[in-house]
Amino acid sequence: MTQTDSTLSAEDRLRNLGYTSEFKRDMSPWANFSLGFTYLSPVVSTYTLFGVALALGGPPMIWSFVVAGVGQFLVALIFGELVAQYPVAGGVYPWARRLWGKRWAWMTGWVYMIALLVTIASVSYGAGPYLATLLGYTANVGNTVLCAIAIIVVSTLINYAGTKVLSWAAIFGFAAEIIGALAVGIWLLVDNRVHGLGVLFDSFGAEGSGSYLPAFFAAGIIGLYQYYGFEACGDTAEEVKDPGRVIPKAMRRTIYIGGAAATFACLSLLLAVPDFGRVISGEDADPVTNILTNAFGPVGYKIVIGVVLISFLSCTMSLQAAASRLTYSYARDKMIFGHRALARFNKKRHIPPYALALAGVIPAIIIFASMLSSDALAKIVSFATLGIYLGFQMVVFAALRARIKGWVPSGEFTLGRWGMIVNVLALAYGVAAMVNMVWPRTPDAPWYDNYVVILSGVLVVGIGLVYMLIAKPFGNSDAAAGDAVPVGEPLTLQAK
Repeated sequence: MTQTDSTLSAEDRLRNLGYTSEFKRDMSPWANFSLGFTYLSPVVSTYTLFGVALALGGPPMIWSFVVAGVGQFLVALIFGELVAQYPVAGGVYPWARRLWGKRWAWMTGWVYMIALLVTIASVSYGAGPYLATLLGYTANVGNTVLCAIAIIVVSTLINYAGTKVLSWAAIFGFAAEIIGALAVGIWLLVDNRVHGLGVLFDSFGAEGSGSYLPAFFAAGIIGLYQYYGFEACGDTAEEVKDPGRVIPKAMRRTIYIGGAAATFACLSLLLAVPDFGRVISGEDADPVTNILTNAFGPVGYKIVIGVVLISFLSCTMSLQAAASRLTYSYARDKMIFGHRALARFNKKRHIPPYALALAGVIPAIIIFASMLSSDALAKIVSFATLGIYLGFQMVVFAALRARIKGWVPSGEFTLGRWGMIVNVLALAYGVAAMVNMVWPRTPDAPWYDNYVVILSGVLVVGIGLVYMLIAKPFGNSDAAAGDAVPVGEPLTLQAK
């Protein structure tokens, strides 16, 4: 990194990358971290999948938080290098564009955009039963869907208020979630603990008559679903002062603090489960509700549910912010149908209104469509997780390819001589995680259920390829692409 590169202002660096930002840099370092934390949301992931993971793998499923945390930390390090060199709104799409080229960037943006929209649907759908319970209704498919739509509407309105309101809402969501998770966890450990730490090494027969390893891998969906969200810090790179220094730190803190909070929340729930056998057999299908009701009583349970709902709302809000910035960045380079509308910018609120609308309407449609499936949440979560990981690994692979060809990161944050090793390990982890997600585990189920995750992934990539080949959207823009790899001389930032 040259002296000139390291001392460029955020606006100068952005201009050298070929862009003039319309966003306001109203997002503080604390707000940027809070956005990533509330997107990662330890409460959302733990409370959504605790029962499923416990039934599949027993108490040792908690160790998947450690495995996934280490793997995604490696990915966060690579993303830190990229956002420091390319502090452009939209994250993975502009990074892939500079690392490889227009076609690779188009497909990366497409996969990640669809995955984000599905993730918004999965989080708001997961909030539905809690909101229904808080309002006094017995959760069923109908009112879960309506409550999920209500979460999306409120989240969209917060985003429409602008970056400053979004920042304050993210900070409030972070504070409520971290205080709530600690308070609930400490109370469960002090007053409702029924097991010792030894249960964390006892599967209680979850594996049946076979090896435990397949059961652990299946239960690992809770860890895989937990550790993304740190990339949202980079999606808002044009709204943060000094993004090359602030955002890599925020990404790493999201992993540290979010991962620790999620593991603590899971631990406190595990040690309060009265009967693991009933959960594993399916007799206790909702252990979280039963634990919280027993621990806090009907009134206290509703207070806890209120805090949980703040976490779900904050997570949905942060997801929408990330999705809208990606869509706007994608449309600004004329890379998608409807780009003229999606690239429009509200100069009063400093937000892309139509991109935000898309991040509300499409998840709502997905939620309504989920009424056709009896196990909609598991399927939505599985595809959302696969799509996010695929988008991540397309960037990690592009970074490794560029590094082999001579790319040397030149932002304020670099891994130096460790870059190649970290890049290889991050890619190996991501590929292994995706294989685990798509692995068929229900031989007695219809083939389309057994392969639904990989089929959904193939469908999204296939539709993207067909659209890309027919419409050739990647050819609509002359924005710089594939310039990370040096040609003849080492790369220096140049104006487009």
